[in-house]
Order: sequence, then structure tokens, then C-alpha cells
Amino acid sequence: MATIRGSAPAKINLTLHVTGQRTDGYHLLDSLVVFADVFDKITATIAPNLQITVNGPFSQGIPADHTNLVMRAATALRKARHVTKGAHLQLEKHLPHAAGIGSGSSDAAVTLAMLTKLWDVEPLPLNAPEVVALGADVPVCLQAPDPTHMTGIGEVLLPVPMLPECALVLVNPRVSVPTGAVFDGLASKRNPCMGTLPKGLDFNGFALWLAAQRNDLEPPALAIAPEVDAVLKKLRSMPKVAHAAMSGSGATCYGLVSNLADARQVARVIQVAHMGWWVAPAAVL
Repeated sequence: MATIRGSAPAKINLTLHVTGQRTDGYHLLDSLVVFADVFDKITATIAPNLQITVNGPFSQGIPADHTNLVMRAATALRKARHVTKGAHLQLEKHLPHAAGIGSGSSDAAVTLAMLTKLWDVEPLPLNAPEVVALGADVPVCLQAPDPTHMTGIGEVLLPVPMLPECALVLVNPRVSVPTGAVFDGLASKRNPCMGTLPKGLDFNGFALWLAAQRNDLEPPALAIAPEVDAVLKKLRSMPKVAHAAMSGSGATCYGLVSNLADARQVARVIQVAHMGWWVAPAAVL
């Protein structure tokens, strides 16, 4: 097998509770994570050495060297499994980066899975130090497409009850919201945990349950980027959107709707009204 192709889905934090902070600075999280069917594309081809090419509509600002998280993931796997072969990685960026939807982490997770096959080696466990060192979102992205309850610093992953059929409208106002500044802006770093997700919820019950949860990073993100507030107000003004919140540390927000047809309709209305925003209807995987 000389070439493998993969798709890295957007990771959406439907909830994000910050419940504490360790002495090493890592924050403790409590989050319901799902994956949406909008993707970056990755191709891996056997080569003498490791190298990466980056293109696509969101390629600007993405490093094409060893600092790219995809390259760091490949290097970590290569070292851990004593691989002598290399790979040419081609990353096609269709998802906004530094946007609260884990696109870099998802790219890294898919790269690990692809290179495991390309190099014919054992995969790294989700809690392997090499995986955790890549960032808090990489372990959960290795769980894609399964919805997951993520706790700890991102390394404790638990299954969740089956979610009702639903879809999302993803909206990013194309502003930068630095993750470090958002965490620094938290009024409290020890907040209540996420509520228990009941089994058997229908769509309306799921929307009500989400409305009772939080994204603790939303208030500091709004203080840094008021444009996020404009996105949330727009989503909440749409009759078919049952719930809206920010994903991760922002600036991407999601609107929860009952089906993909409604998501496409809402997305069209928002895109026409705000041509400068990134807007994507997406099924929940």
C-alpha cells in the first residue's frame, strides 16, 4: 500500500465545562464532543523522508514544516514504532484553524491512523504519552466519529448514550480568538461539572438538556471578540435552531437543528446575510 487517503472531521464541543486546573497548568475539562461531516483531506504516500505539503482554502498561515501538528504526530509515531520509512503528507485545509473545532487535532489523529496502516505498525494507545503530548483534543479525535464524554485534560474518554438524529449549522465570523487569552479570561477555573446525559432523549429533550449546560469559555471569548456574540445572536434568531453555543475556545459557534435539510436552509439564510462568515451545514456523524 503506497498511498492512503483520509478525511479529518470537525470536532464540536457541544458543552465545555472547565472544572479545575492542575499544578502543571493544564485545565480540567468536562465536555460532550461530537464530530460533523465537514472535513480536511489528507493523503499519505510512502517516501524516503517525512515531508508535508499544505493547500486548500484555509491553508494560509498553516506551517509546512516540522512544527505542523500533522508532522509532529507522524514523527511521534515513527519514533515510537522505530519506523525507518518516511511519508509525503498532503494536507488539504477546508476547515478554519484555531477556530474551536479541533481541525489541527483531527488532522493529527487521522494522520496517526493512516500512517499506522501505511507503515504497517501497531497503533499508539489513546492514552500513550506521545498522543497526549500532541494536545488535549488529539485523544478524543482518535475516537471519531463516536460521540464522546471527554474529561480530565482530554485523555479520559467515556461513551455516551445514543444521541437523537440532529444536524448542525457551523458559523465562524473569521476572527482570531487566542486560546490562551480565553482561558486566562475565565472568571473561575473551578466550575460545576456537566450534568449527566440521560438515555433515550428525543431531539427536543436533547436541546433542553444542552441549554442547561455551559461552555465556560464563551464569556471570555465574547469579551475578546464581540463578533462571536453577533454569530450567537444570529443563530438564536433562526426559528429552526433549537439551541446555539460556542464550540471549544471559539470563534466557531454551532446551531442545533433537527435534520440536515433544516441545517442547509438556515446556513443559506445566514450566508446571504453575512458573506464574510464561514458557514457550513453539517450532519452529526
